[in-house]
Amino acid sequence: MSIKDFFSKNKESFQLIYGVILIILIPLLIAINTIITISNYNNNIDVSIQRQALAIGRTINTLLKDDIQNYTTLQDKIEKLALANPDDFQNIEILIPDNDSFKVVASLEKDNIDKTLDFYYYSLAWKLAENESLATDSLKLANTEEGKSIVKDLYSSDRFWLITMPMTDKMGDKQAILSIKLSSKIIDDLTMTTRNNSIYILVATILIVILFLSIAIKLWDYVLLYKKIKEVDRMKDEFISIASHELRTPLGAIKGYISLIIDGTFGEIKNKEMKQSLDKVMISTKRLNGLVNDLLDTSRIEQGRLEVALKETNISPIINDVVDQLKISADEKNLILQYENANDKFPTIFADEERLKQVLVNLLGNSIKYTEKGKITVSTYVENNKLAIKIADTGIGMSAEEQKHLFEKFHRVQNNKTLHITGTGLGLWITKQIVELMNGKIYLESMQDVGTQITVELNLTKKE
Repeated sequence: MSIKDFFSKNKESFQLIYGVILIILIPLLIAINTIITISNYNNNIDVSIQRQALAIGRTINTLLKDDIQNYTTLQDKIEKLALANPDDFQNIEILIPDNDSFKVVASLEKDNIDKTLDFYYYSLAWKLAENESLATDSLKLANTEEGKSIVKDLYSSDRFWLITMPMTDKMGDKQAILSIKLSSKIIDDLTMTTRNNSIYILVATILIVILFLSIAIKLWDYVLLYKKIKEVDRMKDEFISIASHELRTPLGAIKGYISLIIDGTFGEIKNKEMKQSLDKVMISTKRLNGLVNDLLDTSRIEQGRLEVALKETNISPIINDVVDQLKISADEKNLILQYENANDKFPTIFADEERLKQVLVNLLGNSIKYTEKGKITVSTYVENNKLAIKIADTGIGMSAEEQKHLFEKFHRVQNNKTLHITGTGLGLWITKQIVELMNGKIYLESMQDVGTQITVELNLTKKE
């Protein structure tokens, strides 16, 4: 089995697998992209906060360094500073070296004053040069054993930035350490709101994508069904075309032999009933032959194989020929069939002579079929560089609703007056297609119980 046959055989399974993969993969990629975007956003925010925290630390350091030996003044200044910015500072402390540890000499948390702290972070800060500082997120501090203890014991659960730096006197000698706990609550709240909104949008997007993919899979089924229908339709057209071609040969033979029998070629028919029966057979044969021809034309039109040979054509002889051909049918119903402009000369048109005859036979044949009494008139005139052929009858007419579907394939007017009239509903559809292939137009006006007027417009060979 070839790969193509394998995929064709398992097409529905592959379709299902493909749909499931899409439903899983696309939402997953959207989720990953959202998570990465949020993470990058948080990192960028943290970098920005860190820089601002360091700048704030240096500013406070400059503000306090002149009173570095006066602990009471330092306490007053940090309290005023915190009072002016109540939402920014969780704590500000000044620590001095005490052997290997550091002693708190000023703090917003007064219970911490005179406490001795042994924290590696302060030792790192003490080793820094003047104007250098450290800024660390409390979450990172909590990742170490010593930092976890300090964070838990000294600070609240709110996230903060710990800024530490050495403080020097006027001589540039290190005297103390400045420790600032800068709250990041406002930024964290904004970040949390942004993150939550992103997650809500993510969830909504995933649901919409899943819904869309589910619909898309169904649409895929419809596409496959449409392809199958098109294939069946193509096979139907091919069957009709082949069957119609095969039927034409025996029909031609039947029609020919019946015609010879009726004409007396094989001997005179003395039995009147036999002759009437043969006449009926001939009528049915002609009707069947017409149906086969209609089916062939329909197949050719749908497959784009119906060709027209446009050339300069004189309209009057064609109309006269068709009128003479159908006059017998009109006489049988006591109808008047006439061509009003039979002796007039008209400009030539671009048309296929045989196809134009077919159009006129269809239109005049319909007028005769649907007219019980009165007359059918054919007239021609030139207007707007086009030749118009108008066929008017005094037949049963039709309503406005019936006219809407008149040129549709297989459509026939169904009412009490048309029950006894035979037809396939293909004639007018074929007629319209042929007229349009000759670059013409066809339109109709009708009134119920009054009559119908149908007009065909074709292009002139020269502008008038």
